[in-house]
Amino acid sequence: MDAPPDTAGPRTGTTPSTRPAGPPTALRALAAAASGLAQLLALPPYGLWWLGPLSAALLAYAVLGARARRAAWLGLVAGAALMVPLLRWQDVFGVDVWLVIAAAETVYYAPMAIALACVLRLPGWPVWTAAVWVLQEAVRARFPLGGFPWGKLAYAQPDTPFTGFAAWGSSALATFAVALAGGLLLWGVLRVARAPRTALLPVAGAAAGLAALVGTGVAAPAVGAPQTDHTATVALVQGNVPGVGRMDILGERMQVLRNHVDGVHELADRVDAGEIPQPDLVVLPENASDIDTYTDPEAAALVDAAARDIGAPLLIGVTRYSDDGTEREIRSVVWDPEDGAGEHYTKRYLVPFGEYIPFRDFFTRFVARLEQIGSDAVPGTEPGALDMGGTTVAAAICFDIAFDAPVRESVAAGGQLIVVPTNNANYNFTGQSDQQLAITQLRAVEHGRPAVVASTSGISAVVAADGSVDYRSPEAEAAVHTAELPAMTGTTPATRLGALPEAALSAVAAVAVGAAVVLRRRSAARSASATAPAEGPSA
Repeated sequence: MDAPPDTAGPRTGTTPSTRPAGPPTALRALAAAASGLAQLLALPPYGLWWLGPLSAALLAYAVLGARARRAAWLGLVAGAALMVPLLRWQDVFGVDVWLVIAAAETVYYAPMAIALACVLRLPGWPVWTAAVWVLQEAVRARFPLGGFPWGKLAYAQPDTPFTGFAAWGSSALATFAVALAGGLLLWGVLRVARAPRTALLPVAGAAAGLAALVGTGVAAPAVGAPQTDHTATVALVQGNVPGVGRMDILGERMQVLRNHVDGVHELADRVDAGEIPQPDLVVLPENASDIDTYTDPEAAALVDAAARDIGAPLLIGVTRYSDDGTEREIRSVVWDPEDGAGEHYTKRYLVPFGEYIPFRDFFTRFVARLEQIGSDAVPGTEPGALDMGGTTVAAAICFDIAFDAPVRESVAAGGQLIVVPTNNANYNFTGQSDQQLAITQLRAVEHGRPAVVASTSGISAVVAADGSVDYRSPEAEAAVHTAELPAMTGTTPATRLGALPEAALSAVAAVAVGAAVVLRRRSAARSASATAPAEGPSA
């Protein structure tokens, strides 16, 4: 597969340019902005997933033949067009917080665009550009402050022909497949534009490549798929909360707890009435009890009564405070009807400025409202494989689900189905809950396990192992639901391979960028040598 056509014209009368031709500046800017908007619309709540490949194609077109400085600002245009509207839900903490986080996420698109411009000069560039996307997302998911991977190309593919790649290589391989599809699309268009009369065979090749990608994605989950160990009856409770949309949503703590234990009692009443089967386990949300049930007898008594009434272990979100109250853990605790609090999982990935304040002394000096977060959460370190009524659940709390490691490690530790307790009460009707659900759908396919999402006020859901949504609750309303789910045994290739596919694709991108830089310098040196005046004898 050749590099884009070189029609930029000569730099001198005898030496052709080493840069491929590209569109005029205005068209570049339009394509970059359209790339960001296409990726935005591919993501929930819009869900136009087929725009994902188009987004990658448009950004590559925007930086085709561009020098580093131009490519950088075009990348910023694309990143801003995506991140500013995508992260609009962050304005619950203030418009300034929203825009600062969006700006920080946008910055990553500048070096990515420069890298894209470099590798577009290489033969086989659709492969290298797709790897560059993976590298950008890998870095963004780790730095700074632990990373913020929201808006990955993969996360627009919750239940599509590209979703299956996650079963082989997690979100990284799904992103690679989407970007590769975009690269093949652009390659075909450029061939037609360059030589329409001879483009039939190349275009057919590009179409065959796209068809092969789609077919592989559809078939991938069946390869090495886990098997059903047993069937578990799982219930979820969405208790709802007062004052949806306020930053101090957890202020009425006892009411939130009562809402959720009332939901458990409702389940018990429906079981007694023969309306639903007896659940084997019940999943409640993150922060179902923001009161420390380890130290508050009244709160513990409420949870005890609910567990005894339903006759099944509860997985309940509890905030565990340090002795001096300055630190806390966000836990999901297995609460047994007989023995009370037992095993727990502590949230590993925390939301900066939401659950803790990095560099607290510095930032609170300028943003006084951050002092409302009186204690900083501390992250857990262990995977969340928890035994509940004969089934081992793989727990990931809220923001955890956006990262590859928590679910993967919990499944590898024995998790048979995925549970995602979450608290999105501040974000109802903003699209954030839809975005998180889409990520959960990808995780279900990635690990070949059904997933249960329990939210304080929505969206709670039951997701099948193929990524389809079997149940979805309304937002800002109380809800309870039960489902018969297969508890799985065995692991997918993605679970076994872990971060290796992402690391390998990132390395491919780095090598491709390095090769492009070296080849460009050598070409420039040859051009300089060819145009230098010949040395002759001095007069």
